[in-house]
Amino acid sequence: MAAAYSLISTFFSNSPSPSTAFSRSPNTKSIFSLSRHRVCLHRSPNLTTFALHNHYNHSPQAPLSSALDSLLVLCTSVALSFSLFVADVDSASAFVVTPPRKLQNDELATVRLFQENTPSVVYITNLAARQDAFTLDVLEVPQGSGSGFVWDKDGHIVTNYHVIRGASDLRVTLADQTTYDARVVGFDQDKDVAVLRVDAPKEKLRPIPVGVSADLLVGQKVYAIGNPFGLDHTLTTGVISGLRREISSAATGRPIQDVIQTDAAINPGNSGGPLLDSSGSLIGINTAIYSPSGASSGVGFSIPVDTVSGIVDQLVRFGKVTRPILGIKFAPDQSVEQLGVSGVLVLDAPANGPAGKAGLLPTKRDAYGRLILGDIITSVNGKKVSNGSDLYRILDQCKVGDTVCFLQPIRYIIISAFVILL
Repeated sequence: MAAAYSLISTFFSNSPSPSTAFSRSPNTKSIFSLSRHRVCLHRSPNLTTFALHNHYNHSPQAPLSSALDSLLVLCTSVALSFSLFVADVDSASAFVVTPPRKLQNDELATVRLFQENTPSVVYITNLAARQDAFTLDVLEVPQGSGSGFVWDKDGHIVTNYHVIRGASDLRVTLADQTTYDARVVGFDQDKDVAVLRVDAPKEKLRPIPVGVSADLLVGQKVYAIGNPFGLDHTLTTGVISGLRREISSAATGRPIQDVIQTDAAINPGNSGGPLLDSSGSLIGINTAIYSPSGASSGVGFSIPVDTVSGIVDQLVRFGKVTRPILGIKFAPDQSVEQLGVSGVLVLDAPANGPAGKAGLLPTKRDAYGRLILGDIITSVNGKKVSNGSDLYRILDQCKVGDTVCFLQPIRYIIISAFVILL
């Protein structure tokens, strides 16, 4: 700024004023007669006012003064314009742009986790065939929706079985909002797991990172991504509230062991979506919520990924799950409790089945119509069996072809209202 005003001062000390009076001498030479002239320069209100006073006297001995004056006028104009531009910068300070809010490290980690894993989460629409009562036309009507996630580049999608149950057709919507028809590869009703497949380009499929659930700890942070109430890609956070819980399958009622309990919100539409740890790895499938009030709030449950991985591998390879069975039908736990004993009461054991070949006796009636109770299993492989859930838990740890040992069964016979121990 000082340099600009120094240049202006130099100009006014060496150049003529715009208000110069002209007079013609007898020898036809131009002579300028300059009068005293005051020039005042005013800056913006927030700058000091400068007043420049000078006398301008030019003599005929300066023939190049006119060209020099023109050059100085140009330079002065540029300097003056620059000085006024700089002076007006202060008035523009009202238009300052506020910098973006700075996020904390844990917030940045959550945002990054959501952005990196959202492309792996899909939206599943369950369509059912309905016949119009008047026109008798068959229409496909959405009867439910849920979430799922991409398992591999071959287009396999993993979700809950209850999300696709009863569907005539299924549609899967990827993160980029493209929708594809899906076909069912296989499902496991007992563990509430299903695998679908879509014919989508491989570049649109981003498999979710698969983690481990065996080393989870109560209190560690978890993140659930899904489509609750049809809302696109929603993130909820919480912690692991408990481990090794047990819930019943929504389809068969068979117990699902080692379930993860979390306080992360799991609402209708979240079913089948992934439960992630803080590194963004899959640790479970969100499957149910326990709500005494019936509202969408309460305790959420997720099937552990260690259980899911084995099921998905079998469904992808064989289209079904091969699980060991005893070949028996057993009575409800309430019926056994009424007898005052604990264990699993065998109702039926076909002779060509594993249990029948092993000598287990079913419940039957004798020639006199008396009800003869079958064997009551109280222990398998040295592990106590108090009810049907205990038996299922033990069998889940066995493989097809394994040999199991029963404790000597207890046998009863019912005569009228009395129970006699044989």
